[in-house]
Formats: sequence, C-alpha cells, structure tokens
Amino acid sequence: MKKNALLSPFNWFYGAITNTRRALYQKGILESLDLEIKTISVGNITAGGTGKTPLVAYIAKILIEKGEKVCILTRGYGRDNPRVRVLVSDGEKILADVKDSGDEPFEVANNLIGKAVIIADARRSEAAQWAREKFGVTVFILDDGFQHLQVKRDLDFVLLDATNPFGNGNLLPSGILREPLESLKRADTVIITRANLVEDDSEIKEKVLQINPNCKIFVSKNQFGRLINLKEFLSPMPAAPTVNIKNLKSLAFCGLGNPDSFFVQLRRENFNLAYSRTFPDHHIYRQNEIQKLERDAIRKRADILLTTAKDAVKLTHLKFNLPCFVIENGLTFDDESAFIDLITNP
Repeated sequence: MKKNALLSPFNWFYGAITNTRRALYQKGILESLDLEIKTISVGNITAGGTGKTPLVAYIAKILIEKGEKVCILTRGYGRDNPRVRVLVSDGEKILADVKDSGDEPFEVANNLIGKAVIIADARRSEAAQWAREKFGVTVFILDDGFQHLQVKRDLDFVLLDATNPFGNGNLLPSGILREPLESLKRADTVIITRANLVEDDSEIKEKVLQINPNCKIFVSKNQFGRLINLKEFLSPMPAAPTVNIKNLKSLAFCGLGNPDSFFVQLRRENFNLAYSRTFPDHHIYRQNEIQKLERDAIRKRADILLTTAKDAVKLTHLKFNLPCFVIENGLTFDDESAFIDLITNP
C-alpha cells in the first residue's frame, strides 16, 4: 500500500479541523481582534519555505522609509521557550540571541538593526497591544499570519513558491498544504516567489484566478544580496570579500524549507558548486557536523563553504577551519512600483 493511501485518513482529519476552525471565524462564533492600526499579514498555504522572511524584511524597509514605526509580530518557530514573549529588537538594537528568538526573527532583526521592533510571541494580539503602548507602533507585519485568524488584517499576502506551489495537492501529512486551495479566496494578494527558478509561471496564475478571480498577483524573483565572510556576518560594518567567490570550488549547505531553491540559484548564478548538503529546516548545528562538512569539502576539493543568512545566525559560535561565506537573500518584483503603492497607501 502506498504511503499516501496510509496517510489519507489523517488528511481528512487535518482538513476537518482547519475547515471547522475557519468556519467558526467566518460565522463570528470566534472573533478576530482588530489591532486598530494598519496590519499586513505575510503567509502561505504550504509547509516549507516560500520566501516569507525576505519579503517581511522588504515590506518593513519600504514602510520605514515612509516614516512608519514598524513592528514585526512572529511566533518565532524553533526557539527554546515558545511560551514566553521575547523582545527580539526594540527598534534600536537586538536584545535576544537566536536560541531565545528563533532563527528567522533573529535573521530579520540582524537585517533591520535600528529600524524595526520585532517580537516573538504566539499570542500576537497581546503582543501587539503591548507594542503599541510601549513603542508607539504605527504598522504591524504578521509573519506567517495567513492561518492566524485571531487577528484582523488590512492586507493578506499569500506566497506561492513557483518551484513547488501546491505540492501534490494534498493536505498535511501526505502533502504540503496547510489549508485547502480554496482558502486562497481569503487572500487579497498572491505573490509568486522564485519565479526566476522556473521556465513558466502561467499555470500558477491561472490556478489562483480560478479560485479567486479578484486576487491581485505579483511575481517576484530571488536575488542574492550581500556575500560576506561568516566571521564578519554579525558585524555592524562587515567588510566585503576580497576574492571572487564564484570562481572558487564550494560546498554549499543549508537547513531550509526548500533547500533545492538555494542550490539551483547558486548554479544559475555560476557559482562553482562542487557539492551540496541539506539539513532539516530550522536545524541547530553542532561542531561535529561542521567538521563533517569540512571533511566532505576537502574530499570534493572545495575551497570554501557557502550557506544562507538563516543558517549563519546559528553558526557564529562554532569553529571553522575552512572559510565560510554567507549569502543573504533578497527579491525583486515584476511591478515594484505597484507593489510599493499597495503596501504604503492607507
């Protein structure tokens, strides 16, 4: 018997729970709280990475440039104590380490040092009220907020990874869908991410519009940003690499929801990739794993290691004998002016 067939009863059970919960909010039996200021949700309908973290940072930077006091509300997946509220950044400096905040909130905080308030708290409505009173916040960004129905939002962005937008079409656990596809009816805007890693995104657009004909659709592409030595990664003023990294043979590794997107983009941008290694999403690295990576690199005659910013925040306390470089990820839009207008207009 196939694995999917064995898991299908659990699909039904998972779907029944999500459908019932959604219906309770739609009928007003469960109430969504209005945070009373502009609230933007960035989320997805699939498990695994769709590029939310770069988009959250991108939106925050645009709003900050417009004079807004931005607060990012996040659950902080993978942190040591998910039951406590952690002020990751007060808008001036980082106040928590990666274990207390979680890797993605810490990555965003490092990207937005001195610019945004960032709070890790599963009770995001309570964290929002506290942030408004303490910091005078004018805009909230809900990280991974599409399923967080307890909070009303003014804009609901749903990200679809162009390389794997719907998986096999099944709900968890036999598929990657966190909600049925019909949930896209709730989305104001769908953003197709990593479009530069596929040949054609027209079928994805058609599928979205079949479900939600009034949905706005934007297309974004991955864009590598800073390339920096791990030793200097968390420095406020990191130095630029002094060698042409692309020409050096490299071993790339990461622990992402969609690790293949990182490796594919490295190859498309002509990095000399000798070997790649994946770890589970949100992986906490140990010293013996770094030693194993370096042995693999030597065996493959690689000169350097390459990884992502999300991984790098969990590596700075470990010892490396080979140079390790960090690539920060960004994104560009097919119609950037229209997207900026969408998020900045009242």
